[in-house]
Amino acid sequence: MSLKKKLIVLNTTIMLGLGSAFAIPSVKAESITDIQSQRTGIQSDISEAEQVIQQLKKEQSKMNAQIAQIESAMKENDQKIKDTKQEINDTEKDIESLKKEIKALEERIAKREEVLKERALSFQESGGDVEYLEVVLGSKSFGEFVNRVGAVATIVEADQQILSEQEADKADLEKKQATVEKKLQSLKDMEVELKGMQSQIEDQKAETVNMKAKIEKKESETEALKQSLENKDAGLEAQIASIRENIKKEEERKASEKADLDRAAEEVNSSNASSEESSSSSSEGSSSSSSEESSSSSKGEASAKSSSKAESSSNSSKNSATAKPVASKTVTSSKPSSANTGSAITAGYKYIGNSTYKFGGGRTASDIANGLFDCSAFVAWAYKQAGVNLPASTDALKNAGRQVSDSQKQPGDLVFFNTYKTDGHVGIYVGGGKFIGSQSSTGVAIANMDSGYWAGVYNGRVVRVN
Repeated sequence: MSLKKKLIVLNTTIMLGLGSAFAIPSVKAESITDIQSQRTGIQSDISEAEQVIQQLKKEQSKMNAQIAQIESAMKENDQKIKDTKQEINDTEKDIESLKKEIKALEERIAKREEVLKERALSFQESGGDVEYLEVVLGSKSFGEFVNRVGAVATIVEADQQILSEQEADKADLEKKQATVEKKLQSLKDMEVELKGMQSQIEDQKAETVNMKAKIEKKESETEALKQSLENKDAGLEAQIASIRENIKKEEERKASEKADLDRAAEEVNSSNASSEESSSSSSEGSSSSSSEESSSSSKGEASAKSSSKAESSSNSSKNSATAKPVASKTVTSSKPSSANTGSAITAGYKYIGNSTYKFGGGRTASDIANGLFDCSAFVAWAYKQAGVNLPASTDALKNAGRQVSDSQKQPGDLVFFNTYKTDGHVGIYVGGGKFIGSQSSTGVAIANMDSGYWAGVYNGRVVRVN
């Protein structure tokens, strides 16, 4: 490959490197912006979840206080029920004791009544007053008389008092029994009421416990949601960090590549300058040699015959004619073709990552302004920017120049691929096993034709635009 072609390839590679260096961070920066937007939404959700959790904690604390109050009330109620049962037991014992006392009293009263009945019967059978008079008149002295009268009165009085006291005791016991039985009934009623109250309290506790369980479940679910959001946020944060790290590495790699390319370009330029100096020196040497030969011929002409002069003059003319075409070939070589090739390659860089494939696109000013191309229209447009008019169809483009072998392909050559049909896709070769073209999946982009999909459909057709 000539020095100038090497320089063109090198410049093309530099442009590719710079294009990628600016395109990739831009895309990744947009990705970071999108992720940051997602994080903002997630962090807002986390904040809302935290507020919900705080509210649920307050409700749970309130429920706990209610449950504590209910349990305290249940405990007090249990104690009241126990105390009431004990009072009922004690009262029942009192009633049993009173019943026994009443029974014993009734037995004593019955016995006394029997004695009184016997006395009354005996008194009636003996005539009553006669017996009394006999008792009184049977006294041997007045003192005895008085004593006997008092004794009889005392006995009668005592019997009446006994009867009266027995009736009073019996009435008192019956009254006491009624009071105790009333108390027993009251205690039993209280027991029933306390048990009913306890049942209501237990129902209230069950409802409160159930509500607390629901709150705890909701809090647990909210905590899980918050944790999930925090994990997602951390993942996005790590993703941003990874993207930034990749951007940094990509920039460092591109900077290193650019430095290498700059050094290579400098070396090529230096080599080119040396080559031009060498070419210039060679031209000067050739010119000097021609002058010396001309001078020698002139000297020979002075001493030679006229026929020799004519021959010398003829030879000099031939030498002069031979030198001119060589100089012309060196100057014109392929500079216009190379310049056009470089312009065609670099023209499409502005559309990389900023275009869309459109079947039949790229043939109007509007499509071109909006980066809407199909493959053949892009190739035609790119070369038009370099001042070369090409047809905008793959069938026509494969005949737009001379075909060369795949091993001889150079930057600027057209390369063809068998996609939906033979030669269904075309692009511009940029060197390094890559080409630039408008692909259906990416729009205008640089793709690798040595591996992957494009390596499989590349058909080896290479056309060099003249």
